[in-house]
Amino acid sequence: MVCNHQQARALLDAVSRQGDVGRRLVAYYAVAYYAGLRPGEINALDEDTVELPGEDAEDQWGALRLATSRPGTGAGWLDEQLPDGQEIAPARQLKHRAIGDTRPVPTCPPLVAILRRHIADFGFAADGRLFTGMRGGEVSDSVVGRVWAAARADALTSAQAAGPLARRVYDLRHACLSGWLNAGVSSQQVAEWTGHSVAVLLKVYAKCVDGDDIAARKRIEAALTLGVDR
Repeated sequence: MVCNHQQARALLDAVSRQGDVGRRLVAYYAVAYYAGLRPGEINALDEDTVELPGEDAEDQWGALRLATSRPGTGAGWLDEQLPDGQEIAPARQLKHRAIGDTRPVPTCPPLVAILRRHIADFGFAADGRLFTGMRGGEVSDSVVGRVWAAARADALTSAQAAGPLARRVYDLRHACLSGWLNAGVSSQQVAEWTGHSVAVLLKVYAKCVDGDDIAARKRIEAALTLGVDR
């Protein structure tokens, strides 16, 4: 079970209440939820990969044109670790892509608004990076995990916080991909945006979004009522 949109917005709002560090990370988590990026892909975002529509263009989509990935330790994301205590790896080619290949990912209007706000408040680093730590260095994966844990405790009910709902930051990627599939976007298109094969996509990411079971029951009831009326 992954979080629905209302829960995701509540979680992002809770992140913004986690002090200065939290405010710098709202867009970080938003990219995971709205664009389904992997952690290394988020770490590698810079001024050359972020394409936003003009500020006078309301409700317009933008794009993230991914070229590289910079995986972290996985703390707060996964249970993977880099060697020798290293936290952010050097840039490397995108997963499942040949050297030099890029992958465009659309940014919906809510994400465009969040990215604009982040850039207005924090700008880009001297080397062009979109996300930096409080002192201008790399975003620590351990900080990402701690802020997320605090936001969950703030935004969710005690029962939800004790359960698996959006427990890991990586679950935001699960929620994004599952939401696209449940909304009717073709599996081929979702796979293209997210850098997966269709087979892996459907096996790993087609998870139930919280609350979708109720909507499904209503659709079944409507279909059964239609059958009786006939």
